[in-house]
Amino acid sequence: MMQMSFYFGYTDVVVLFDGWVINDIGTLIGSMVGICIIAALYEGLKVFREHLLRKSMVTVSYHSVAVPGPENLPVVETQKTTGSRILSSSHLIQTLLHVLQIVVSYFLMLVFMTYNVWLCIAVALGAGIGYFSFGWKRAIVIDINEHCH
Repeated sequence: MMQMSFYFGYTDVVVLFDGWVINDIGTLIGSMVGICIIAALYEGLKVFREHLLRKSMVTVSYHSVAVPGPENLPVVETQKTTGSRILSSSHLIQTLLHVLQIVVSYFLMLVFMTYNVWLCIAVALGAGIGYFSFGWKRAIVIDINEHCH
């Protein structure tokens, strides 16, 4: 029977998969370290996606075009083109990273839903460490694309 309230145990704790079972202190500490690292890297992934998005949006090219002017004399006009397409490598990379971000966020949510206090602390601590490590690089403090927290 799955635990439905917070508890401090470290025996018979199933984490995400049947093969990942905590039965002693060593496995608990190893799981906490791993979960903490995953949560920290999740925060880094969010910042990395923002960085790639800003980088891809900055790609602006200018080109000159001869257009008919007064008295049908050619006039050179400079036009600006931004490079944002659905079938671009940057959009494909963003899509794959978005899927990875969603999967990792759901895994962290499911770890939290084990209701094991030690694993919940590992998720929260990892998120804090990740935000401290990567969050200062964010250009936008409020993220409208925030998932699951």
